[in-house]
Amino acid sequence: MASSPCGNSNFDSGLEIKTRSVEQTLIPLVSQITTLINHKDKPKKSERTLAAIHRVGQAVSMAVGRFVAVGEAIATENQELKEEMGQACFEARRAGDAIAQLTDVCAATPAQSDERVTVFSDRAGMVKASRLLLSSVTKVLVLADRIVIKQIITSRNKVLVTLDHLERVSTFQEFVQIFSQFGNEMVEFAHLTGDRQNDLKDEKKKARMAAARAVLEKCTMMLLTASKTCLRHPDCESARINKDAVFHRMRCALEQVIEIVTEARSCGENKVLPASIYNGIKDFKFGVESLRENLYSLPPQSLGGQLEALVERTEDFTDSAYTSHEQRQAILGLCQLARQDAQQLVHAWMEAQSVHAKEATEEMEVCILKTCQSVSDLRRELHKVAVSRASDLLKVHGEHLPLRALKASGAEGNLEAVAEYARTLTEQKEQLVETCRLLCHVSGTEPLEITCIHAEETFHVIGPQIISAAQTLALHPSSKIAKENLEVFCEAWDSQLCDMALLLREINDVFEGRRGDKRPYLSLPRPGKHSANLKTAKAVKLDAEEQTSMAKLGLELRLLSSDVDAEVDKWEEQEHDIVRQSQSMASMAYNMYLFTRGEGLLKTTLDLFHQAEVLSEEGLQLCSSLRIFSTQLLDEEKAPVMAEMEKLVALCQQLQLGAKTPVQGKTATFQKVDSSIQITRGIMTAVLSLLPLCNKLNGKYHSERSSLGSPQGWRERQDASTPVKEDSALNGKNSNGFGVKSLEQHMAGLNLLEGK
Repeated sequence: MASSPCGNSNFDSGLEIKTRSVEQTLIPLVSQITTLINHKDKPKKSERTLAAIHRVGQAVSMAVGRFVAVGEAIATENQELKEEMGQACFEARRAGDAIAQLTDVCAATPAQSDERVTVFSDRAGMVKASRLLLSSVTKVLVLADRIVIKQIITSRNKVLVTLDHLERVSTFQEFVQIFSQFGNEMVEFAHLTGDRQNDLKDEKKKARMAAARAVLEKCTMMLLTASKTCLRHPDCESARINKDAVFHRMRCALEQVIEIVTEARSCGENKVLPASIYNGIKDFKFGVESLRENLYSLPPQSLGGQLEALVERTEDFTDSAYTSHEQRQAILGLCQLARQDAQQLVHAWMEAQSVHAKEATEEMEVCILKTCQSVSDLRRELHKVAVSRASDLLKVHGEHLPLRALKASGAEGNLEAVAEYARTLTEQKEQLVETCRLLCHVSGTEPLEITCIHAEETFHVIGPQIISAAQTLALHPSSKIAKENLEVFCEAWDSQLCDMALLLREINDVFEGRRGDKRPYLSLPRPGKHSANLKTAKAVKLDAEEQTSMAKLGLELRLLSSDVDAEVDKWEEQEHDIVRQSQSMASMAYNMYLFTRGEGLLKTTLDLFHQAEVLSEEGLQLCSSLRIFSTQLLDEEKAPVMAEMEKLVALCQQLQLGAKTPVQGKTATFQKVDSSIQITRGIMTAVLSLLPLCNKLNGKYHSERSSLGSPQGWRERQDASTPVKEDSALNGKNSNGFGVKSLEQHMAGLNLLEGK
């Protein structure tokens, strides 16, 4: 929606709607006004029709009245917007009153006893009032949205001030006091920016916001341990370098958030994404295929120049020391083939122009197809190279050999060994940075390109930070805080590797056309049933160990949900009950993963427990479908299915019981959170085991049924007297994922200051 949905020349807000909340607020109003304007203006209307028109008009007027009251209250509290908001509210109220009058049946008096006056005796007035109403309401909403932006900026400013104080502290006591304040301010900032991220319509901005918030989330814990290390060892240069890098990165991330919400045109937004090969190929193919429509839109020479620019970008692949000879030759060969096909196309194109052809000739059509195919083959090869490189690296780096060696060498105080393993880690870092760059070329969407760039920057920054932390430990091998600090940075590296694995899966999904094909599972708590509890739920804090545990569990859950989605895609019968129920369970497991990151819609642990309960019910429903499915199997085929299903039943019942059991206190609550996610992980593991097995059996019996020519083929293979046991259906409930990453978790890390 580029501008306000009206065209009134006297009052056009001309403001772009950037958030879903503003857009969704306008939809019901637009619907009601459209109903009024599009109503047929017949000379006579029935009493029922007149009453309906009257009701709609009065409903619009009353809704506008309540809406304006809120807008006026906002104007009173925010003097800088008082004049603009007051004008918008005045125009909205005036338009609402006009619509109420135009649809007031009681005000309509018949001209003759047998003739009824039309409600829209002034249709032009109704259209004008409607435009004015939509324009003014849109402006009120957009002005109110500025308040949200102002809150985020104010929150950021408070965080920056406290961050400056933290950087200058010289005693542990002062640090504890200021970090406590900093933690509370970061919690507020996390909630505001998390809500904003979820509300943004622009997927590119949403991805940038997610990247910035991920930096802040991880750096908060790094800041804690790096600052403590500096305080414990104030004369250690490597400790100071380590700490300064964390503070610098946090400030950059805070600035990026503000650039996104204010749409500032400073370094962040002006930083154009690097030209990716995927986009280059897409643009090139579009230009080639457009020749069918217009032979004279471009000069023939431009096609060759566009292709050469595209080929030049492949040098990131061919110039890499990590690209094998076979891969390099394959890429160069496909580039040469694309050049040849493009030259043939240009030749055919120029011939067509020389005879003043009005449309593409048959020879041109063949060349267009060949050229498009050759660049598609090039894209496929580049994708294969980038993905295989990333997969191989993740396998090698998953062993964490340099990290383990750095920790061991640092603990022994062996500076020479630390330097040696630092060189190994630096080489791995360069490989990962380059691989992220290659993945960016083939990612397929702008949000994924942004995620690739974020991963590249993260590896580039964290690598040297791990080395400086290891150097500090080697200089002070008996320091517990230096050891803890190195551990935190190593965990951040590990976390980024896990994120890269997820990124790789998403890039594959885009390449294979699976993105956006999933059946959405919207599971917001029902208003009235859960809302009261959710509002009163208190945020609870995790200590450092719990926070690390939750992050790892969440990532495992995300990987499992992706694996389940991949297995589901292999089924030919996408409407099969087993498929549908597995899909919804994967969606709910993904929501629980978002709980651990703070990027969904759930706000409290109560939301998580409700989601766990819903997932357990869906799992039991899946077990019911599996029982029905198993009745069509032979005994030896049924056994493995039933064995896994019994495990699934037990886990679902365990999760359901745990989710319903009330707990009190911080420790008990987070033990319940941890237990819920662990059991969910077990459930998704069981589902992942069942899906390929059931798919294989399903395909086998489909084949046999086809050969028998009878839909009864399955059941004829089993004893007709075998009873079919079906559980009563469970009513599925809806719930959804978690909204803001609980940065309050890091506050609990303050207790680690004692005794170190």
